[in-house]
Amino acid sequence: MRQASIKSVLIVGSGAIKIGEAGEFDYSTSQAIKALKEEGVKTIVVNPNVATVHTDEKFADRVYFAPIKADYLEEIIEKEKPDGILLGFGGQTALNCGVELSERGTLEKYHVAVLGTTIRSIETADNRELFKKTMLENGVPVPKSLKATNVQEALQAARHIGFPVIVRVAYTLGGQGSGVAHNERELAEISLKGLSVSRIHQVLVEEYLEKWKEIEYEVMRDSADNCTIVCNMENLDPMGVHTGDSIVVAPSQTLTNREYNLLRETGQKVIRALGIVGECNIQFAVNPQGEDFRVIEVNSRLSRSSALASKATGYPIAYIAAKLSLGYMLPELTNRITGVTTACFEPSLDYVVVKIPRWDFQKFRRVSRGIGTQMKSVGEVMAIGRCFEEAVQKAVRMLEIGRELTDVNDLGQGLRIRREMGSPTDQRLFYVVKALRAKANVEEISRLSGIDPWFLDKLQNIITFENHLRRSKPGARQLRRAKELGFSDKRIGALIGKTELDVRRLRKRFGIIPCIKQIDSLSAEWPASTNYLYLTYGGSSDDVTYLERNRVLVLGSGCYRIGSSVEFDWCCVNMALALKKMFQEVVMVNCNPETVSTDFDVPDKLYFEELTFERVLDIVDKEKPSGVVVSVGGQTPNNLAVSLAPHVKILGTSPANIDMAEDRSKFSHLLDQLGIAQPKWSKVESLEGAKKFAKSIGYPVLIRPSYVLSGAAMNVAFDEPGLLNYIRRASKISKKNPVVISKFVTRAREVEVDGVSDGRNVFIGALMEHVENAGVHSGDATMSIPALTLNRPLKDKLVDATRKIARGLKIHGPFNIQFIVKNEQVLVIECNLRASRSMPFVSKTIGRNLMDLAARAITNGKVEEGEGVPRGYAVKAPQFSFTRLDKADPITGVEMVSTGEVACFGETFEDAFIKAMVASNFYVPQPGDSVLITMGETRKEITPYAGMLVRNGYNIFATQHTGEEFLRNGVNCAILHKVSEKRKPNILDYITSKEIKLVINIPSHQGEPNSRRILKDEYLIRRKATEFGIPVVTNLQLAKALIKALLRKENGRRATVNVKALAQSTGQLPEAKAA
Repeated sequence: MRQASIKSVLIVGSGAIKIGEAGEFDYSTSQAIKALKEEGVKTIVVNPNVATVHTDEKFADRVYFAPIKADYLEEIIEKEKPDGILLGFGGQTALNCGVELSERGTLEKYHVAVLGTTIRSIETADNRELFKKTMLENGVPVPKSLKATNVQEALQAARHIGFPVIVRVAYTLGGQGSGVAHNERELAEISLKGLSVSRIHQVLVEEYLEKWKEIEYEVMRDSADNCTIVCNMENLDPMGVHTGDSIVVAPSQTLTNREYNLLRETGQKVIRALGIVGECNIQFAVNPQGEDFRVIEVNSRLSRSSALASKATGYPIAYIAAKLSLGYMLPELTNRITGVTTACFEPSLDYVVVKIPRWDFQKFRRVSRGIGTQMKSVGEVMAIGRCFEEAVQKAVRMLEIGRELTDVNDLGQGLRIRREMGSPTDQRLFYVVKALRAKANVEEISRLSGIDPWFLDKLQNIITFENHLRRSKPGARQLRRAKELGFSDKRIGALIGKTELDVRRLRKRFGIIPCIKQIDSLSAEWPASTNYLYLTYGGSSDDVTYLERNRVLVLGSGCYRIGSSVEFDWCCVNMALALKKMFQEVVMVNCNPETVSTDFDVPDKLYFEELTFERVLDIVDKEKPSGVVVSVGGQTPNNLAVSLAPHVKILGTSPANIDMAEDRSKFSHLLDQLGIAQPKWSKVESLEGAKKFAKSIGYPVLIRPSYVLSGAAMNVAFDEPGLLNYIRRASKISKKNPVVISKFVTRAREVEVDGVSDGRNVFIGALMEHVENAGVHSGDATMSIPALTLNRPLKDKLVDATRKIARGLKIHGPFNIQFIVKNEQVLVIECNLRASRSMPFVSKTIGRNLMDLAARAITNGKVEEGEGVPRGYAVKAPQFSFTRLDKADPITGVEMVSTGEVACFGETFEDAFIKAMVASNFYVPQPGDSVLITMGETRKEITPYAGMLVRNGYNIFATQHTGEEFLRNGVNCAILHKVSEKRKPNILDYITSKEIKLVINIPSHQGEPNSRRILKDEYLIRRKATEFGIPVVTNLQLAKALIKALLRKENGRRATVNVKALAQSTGQLPEAKAA
């Protein structure tokens, strides 16, 4: 029965997308809002992640773009006075903040009820020692373990348990700070880092169940103690690889019926013992040699796995969990997807789901590619098939990493294969295939890797059939079998010497086409009515009947990766909602289980499918849409425009004009024709020509491939060896499209424009100025609306150039143009004829949804000429996840490395800027804190700012040359010995003790003696600071902006609620004052 006293609820979000906390919380919070609004409950959302769907005005009643910190939440609670608070929909960030609010007495003071799972249950699940005690009291087996609150206790625990051990950290997500230690030296290092990131300074030292199977159960419980199992999933990778970095299969494939039910009963016992109301994820370790098992941990909240389970089964976990938090019982609720079963009806699957993570290690300097107990992947895909072979091959293609499952000829051999089996990297799956192809023994691979022989046998089936295909000319029967096993037309063509289109024509001539199947969680036991669909060759008829309708196909963004994340899902969802008003049916195609676009109630029809030429064309054949939208899902659908154009109408900008913008050479020619200035450029046609051009314009030069996202393979070359190296790398990424060299303009400002055009009229959403100078990728830059340093004539030049380009390219839809500004001159560097990463930010800042305008533009409607007006000062800041990536150098450049973003609003730039930095998990130092400054050739520029810090009560530490510069200019500081000097006081001691609260390190030592040693020292400083959670600033302009903002008296926490909720009906943010 619903609690009638709950009239308003505060939902705490998860903040920026980061490794371990991604788009799954946009999905879960969106579902929670829908569930609450159905009950007439007022929803108040706090989340600075501006790119999320649930922070739109059309979703929540009130939205606060504020940091997820207890101080900020308390002010909002005081203002809004909610009856209840939901903590389980915003990941570990929300849980930790809620526990802190409870400890401070805030919730009790303002009479705010914690809905669903209580604080006590959260603490029991997250406090490693309490969890172990509770499990043992309830007869649930857990690994042998001992808690530790310092390194000495950790070492003593390991001596008692015996090596190897695994260190697990309390109150963290994604395995942060965890690791496997084989000796005391490794344990001391891991536990020191783990303790530094734990909210309660606690780790658990636990026996390492090496190569045991990892099994997950998603369990729901209501307040009357009714329980149901939504899904069970099996990790292909064994214990020792974080589940977020493991290939996951649903339902489990290698458990016996007895084992399945034993874990099922234990799962219900665990959720009851913890008293969780709503949903939880339970992780088990299962001995492959018998029925022995252990409960490893429980997530007492919605999680990445629950999003996967929800999309895999068609059970709306987040929606049901929100209803349970209001007091409903499972039998009282209907599963809205099936429409015929109650929420206590356990899903049963007649298909196989495979999730594969995606890593982007190639983006990072010095990074280790090893995977283990700490999650490192940045996204994931979900594929559905009638057999494991079909699903796993589909999933690999969905990753868009430039290879299919059996494309392994370029990989190492011999010892490298053996090393991958025991010490996995992101390429282990492909090395397993390589080993099987080399006729390695299945039992030996299983022994080395811990992967169950069942999975290896299935991979062997694929390899065996591929070998058969190579040797024969396939007939109808063989071609059908190839498709049933998941081979793409393109791969089949490569094996038999035909093109992709040749194979397509051949199989259609044989009548070999895929069928549409529903995600039927009832296994045909009940009539299914669902719009969740997938295509398979493991069937003979479609589950749905084709109806003649005026429908449109929207291509989603696919797998999250660096450069393509939740902001493109925001664009897809908002485009779909706008098109619903214009078409009878909107069909979405996507393969990402973390997204709102794959929710059951966003599109009219959803295909959980590959975003490839073959599969999109299959869906076009089935659905016969009036057109396809390729402009809102980022680079993936945009890249399909030219190949799809002969087969289906592309809505919006013509494929020829998309190609003109994406092809660097064609776009540069267009700018020349339009008389619009750009940096000097040349198409790379030979290495000799490239060397000659670079020498003629002078270094540094920028190497830019075509048709790429997030600056992939883009680099600045300072000399000829660098130029040749970067061209070779860019040519690998951009094989079929040109690579261009242009002059890299130093000390220039960078400005972006987001807009929408109908081919003639152009609506400019905003001019966004980067805080950092040009040279930092726009996705890693801190952005301000309005622009701060541009005078009126410069703004007019930018607007004029924007309109000329939009009309010159005949843009129909959304676009983004990037400019650099220097010496009163405006130069164009790039134009994207699609939605951009910053469009949610612009839309929420100006109060105009650019996707609504874009929907009008792509359907030949009229867009009004004009410019958006910001509702105040807005600052967007990047979120980095360097902490998770072993050895990665935390430094920015022209290739994007951030994983997410936040935005905050204020009455001044400094107010919005400081809040945005705090929201991106950047500790903002206070007077009395110590700041380490270590600079290269630019140290003279930072000296006056260091003086400002000292005069305002900050302590300055510096390295020798920087310190000497400071002292010469009257800036008091303490000089620390460098890392390589091995003398006290040493920088590393001050970092590991966390006495230093901020590191400012601007690396530029090319002209100094010993520059190689200095660069290595400074890398170690940046890396060690990152590992211990100390913020690092590596950009001079950002450092200056931060120091100026710190010293503005009107800044600080008290300005928080000056950011009015964007959905507030009365009043807007104050108008931005002229820069």
